[in-house]
Amino acid sequence: MQLKLSTWNINSVRLRIDLVAKFIRSVRPDVLCLQEIKCIDDAFPRKRLKRLGYEHIALNGQKGYHGVAVISRLPFDSETVKGYCGKTDSRHVGAVLGEKAGLRDPLTIHNYYVPAGGDEPDPKLNPKFAHKLAFLDELQDCPHMRPARDQRSIVVGDLNVAPLECDVWNHKAMLKVVSHTPIECEKLLAAQKAGDWIDVARTFVREPEKLFTWWSYRAMDNWQTADRGRRLDHIWVSQGLGDRLAAIKVTKDARGWERPSDHVPVTVTLEV
Repeated sequence: MQLKLSTWNINSVRLRIDLVAKFIRSVRPDVLCLQEIKCIDDAFPRKRLKRLGYEHIALNGQKGYHGVAVISRLPFDSETVKGYCGKTDSRHVGAVLGEKAGLRDPLTIHNYYVPAGGDEPDPKLNPKFAHKLAFLDELQDCPHMRPARDQRSIVVGDLNVAPLECDVWNHKAMLKVVSHTPIECEKLLAAQKAGDWIDVARTFVREPEKLFTWWSYRAMDNWQTADRGRRLDHIWVSQGLGDRLAAIKVTKDARGWERPSDHVPVTVTLEV
């Protein structure tokens, strides 16, 4: 069975539901993980998504900020939500595809929106950056982030860190910019290493080739011409899925759609 899973920081699902529909019709993912949905659970556009064929929805919403969702054509066996740093800021939702989805062996999905961290890369001066570093530490220590070798798990989302030199348009220029500071990169890579996770994008697009998933709204020049991007959106799979990877696709064109998110969708295809 082939499974296609996408992740996208949509930056308000109600504002951009037409873009979600456009993407769904084009790519037809089986599962779509959204971040920054920016609405409470009751305000989520369930009816529109169900008309598009996505009847199964796991939510962790919040009014006006953050929020994550997993929408699926396939039914879930279970859903989970976890809080980090003693906060209830809706940055994680999990779902398990198993027997109900026709899978012999269950597949667990964890969808994250890691704190952006503000603009000042100093935890003493910037509480938002301190929060981000604490979140990344907790992420590394979280039990479900350390799957058994034969466990089939996927971590996706806007992890808000571009960890490799080729994940940003200019490594030297970005060293003091939040999302690519050495301490953030070290912490995210430590979480990846602790769980022996496979970075799917870099399995298909090898270093040192550049690969981006985000282009700033703040840029005064043309985003496409300047191409000053960062790879903030990630898909990791456990070793139990390492030999099941078929393809990866970054839908870069979505950054040029009308009223776009500053992030674009990333899609993995697996043989499950």
